[in-house]
Amino acid sequence: LRDSNENNRRPFAQIDELSYFGEEKEILFMLGSIFRLNEICHDESSANGTISIIRMTLCGEHDNDLKQLYDHMKNEDNQEETDLLSLADVVYKMAKFDLAEKYYRRWLNELSPNDRTRGALYQRLGMVANAKGEYDTSLDWYQKSLEMNMENHPSDYVTIGITHNSIGEAHRKKGDHCQALESYDRAVSLFKQAYNGNHLYMAMFYNNIGLNYQEEKKYPEALKSYEKSLTIKKIHLPGEHPALGTTYNNIGIVHFFLNQYDLALDYYNRSLKIRLKSLPAHHPDIAMTYKNMGLVYEDTNDLKQALTFLQKAQTIYEATLSTNHPDVLNNSKVVQRLESKLKAKK
Repeated sequence: LRDSNENNRRPFAQIDELSYFGEEKEILFMLGSIFRLNEICHDESSANGTISIIRMTLCGEHDNDLKQLYDHMKNEDNQEETDLLSLADVVYKMAKFDLAEKYYRRWLNELSPNDRTRGALYQRLGMVANAKGEYDTSLDWYQKSLEMNMENHPSDYVTIGITHNSIGEAHRKKGDHCQALESYDRAVSLFKQAYNGNHLYMAMFYNNIGLNYQEEKKYPEALKSYEKSLTIKKIHLPGEHPALGTTYNNIGIVHFFLNQYDLALDYYNRSLKIRLKSLPAHHPDIAMTYKNMGLVYEDTNDLKQALTFLQKAQTIYEATLSTNHPDVLNNSKVVQRLESKLKAKK
């Protein structure tokens, strides 16, 4: 622990001399303390390396460089009270998908069969299943959400549009690009009825349409959609928001497929810089960018550098996703391929 010695900060103190259990070297924090994480590592001298060492610096309320992002996310969640649902939303954003599902299901079980808010829970459970690579299950949840919202809130174009976008995502990940594009177009059409074309959710829809075109190898169309998404995000979001990291990553992918490797690395580095600042250290999105950078180095025949990035990605994937998740399996295959190439060169 280190004190930045700035104003507007809440103190901490080591209280081993005052504590009944002095040998535990306890640290007392004041509620609301803000720390900048500098490093997290394992103490290899501990039993099975199970003890984590966390080095962090105390910040003031205004001296951390992510305050704008913090304030935006706080307003974005807009939770006046903390309940099980808001906790589940937080752990979902942290990529703790099993825990999020547990909390969502518990909340769902407490609702009556006719409770109109069940549609929102179905949507969230679909998002969890999608994140875990269970695309058929996610479609089932999304369909339940859509049916309930169409019945109870037929003029809620926003909620229904978001669900159509989610259905499109599941179809895209299953490889059904025509069905995916139909769902995305429905989402865009519904939002245009409710808002102008610059609503923040439109950025998400354009991003997903870009992904769909990219997977169909329609790279100019993909790049156009990503640039639309980026323009809207820059209007609404602070510069370190993870959603910007997503779009930079995707633009990098298009340049990679166009063999524009310098441009690809430039956008990947922009994405990585944002993601390392704004996401938990073992978030799958960070792994995705590491993997993409590794693929660039593989194509440019820098195999050692490629393997380094792919191994970083694998470490994160294995820490956050199930062993049979598509991202874990696909990344593992690339690692094995690189190891084989390096052995062949010796």
